[in-house]
Amino acid sequence: MNSPLPTSHQALTVPEVMSALRMSRFKVYDLIRSGALPSYTEGRSRRIPAEALRTYIQTKLQEAA
Repeated sequence: MNSPLPTSHQALTVPEVMSALRMSRFKVYDLIRSGALPSYTEGRSRRIPAEALRTYIQTKLQEAA
């Protein structure tokens, strides 16, 4: 399976996460606010660790099984 995640990045921007999950900006920020998707702020930019996104996807796959 080909992953749309940039493999060389340790942290992703909100638009990259939006693209990877095919979700709206509002939904990604909703996941961040709820704590389902950990993130941090660097300056004025929000970053999501790539591993946190992989963990989120794996959790959703396990819940769906």
